[in-house]
Amino acid sequence: MKTVIWDVDDVLNDLMKMWFEEKWLPAHPECKLTFEDLTENPPLGVLGITMETYLKSLDEYRVTNYESLEPVSDVLAWFNLNGFMFRHVALSSCPLFFAPISAKWVFKHFGHWVRGFHFVPSKRPGLNVPKYEDTKVQVLERFFEADIFIDDNPLNVREAEKRGIKTILWPRPWNNSRMKISEALALLSHY
Repeated sequence: MKTVIWDVDDVLNDLMKMWFEEKWLPAHPECKLTFEDLTENPPLGVLGITMETYLKSLDEYRVTNYESLEPVSDVLAWFNLNGFMFRHVALSSCPLFFAPISAKWVFKHFGHWVRGFHFVPSKRPGLNVPKYEDTKVQVLERFFEADIFIDDNPLNVREAEKRGIKTILWPRPWNNSRMKISEALALLSHY
């Protein structure tokens, strides 16, 4: 049975889309962009903001709204039909303070199939944590015999491919994936 490693935010859920539409746009009515215009992640240049402003806004949204995020409906439907054919692990990059909330969300929505949750602490000002693995690929090398890695970050995907892991670059406006979500899930089913 093959093991699939899933990114959480912007793959299993629509965190960036929901943050942008529910927090950023209402607070910035002068912004005329759509989610599809967010062609970089983080969207600093697109929105004309600093990393500090972005992280503060995103983290505020996470703390108040994350638990109510819905899974991507196509992904949940795929799990319902095909989840039993693979082993599944969630691998996220999120702030240390947020990891328990993210893990709870994953197991609430995907716990029928997902058997593990691991994370790489994303950097936050003033938060110093012991340094272990710095990247998702380092986590893959250390802890998992991954057959398939799914992520929306092209750098993570390229690094996993260099190590011989099959990958799927999850379609999002900030990467060069030309697939639709349904096509990405069909590809996964054929691996």
